[in-house]
Amino acid sequence: MVTRWEVVEHIVDAADGRRLAVADGGDPDGVPVLVHYGTPNSRLQYGPDVATATEHGMRMVTYDRPGYGGSTAQPGRTIADCAGDVRAICSALGIDRLLTWGISGGGPHVLACAALLPDLIPAAAALASPAPWGADGLDYFAGMGEMNADDTRLYFQDHAAARAKLERDRVDILGASAEELSQIFRTLLSKADAAVFTSQLAQYFVESSAEGLGPSGEGWWEDGVSWLEPWGFGFADIKMPVLLLHGEQDRFVPFGHGVWLAAHIPGVEARLTKDDGHLTLTTRHLGEVYDWLLEHW
Repeated sequence: MVTRWEVVEHIVDAADGRRLAVADGGDPDGVPVLVHYGTPNSRLQYGPDVATATEHGMRMVTYDRPGYGGSTAQPGRTIADCAGDVRAICSALGIDRLLTWGISGGGPHVLACAALLPDLIPAAAALASPAPWGADGLDYFAGMGEMNADDTRLYFQDHAAARAKLERDRVDILGASAEELSQIFRTLLSKADAAVFTSQLAQYFVESSAEGLGPSGEGWWEDGVSWLEPWGFGFADIKMPVLLLHGEQDRFVPFGHGVWLAAHIPGVEARLTKDDGHLTLTTRHLGEVYDWLLEHW
């Protein structure tokens, strides 16, 4: 018998034969919600997130995007390609309807699902999502922490050098303690985010990184490339309710990205806050996100 707190692991076959590693937690009898975690990521579920899902009567599903952890790499994947993987996961788990939210690098994937899976998903929430590279009227780097800005610029200057740096960063992250992670992320942590970067959250990042990046850096690389190349869908295709959250103190994905998305996603409900950063969107507002999603169930 599955308990309310047990996380069940699955291996799901994608339509093209790739393997997808999936974690299934929260309330097993609850409303299903698929969570797209950030970049780098893994399917490993964060305890407080699972607790919030369970308190709201929700079944929480996560997965390793291609190239992370136990999921087969998919070189050249676009953001839009995740829709097929989500459909395969739902089919394997016997889910014919679900909600979805995602944060940071997971945000574009949420928006892809909102555009491409209207028969499966009634509502979606994107937290601290980047906007597309080259978006008209957006200063992509304004307010971005040095680490992310430098990596993005290097990608366009020299792909090979960017990949080599990612591999060095991967080694550094895999060897870091929870305490050392704050130093690695120092240019990205605003005061708001530093205040919630607790030892528990840092330890989760250590464990999630070990799970997702342990086998290779391929998933991390593919995620970054997919943000910076065409996403494979249009915002005009989004017909369902979408909740957008973005904090003005965000240095991982600057506030201007949220402002741009709020102006370009049809019918979006945008909550653009002055006091939030990047990490605070889940530590402070996840319950609100679940309340909103359930209202649209």
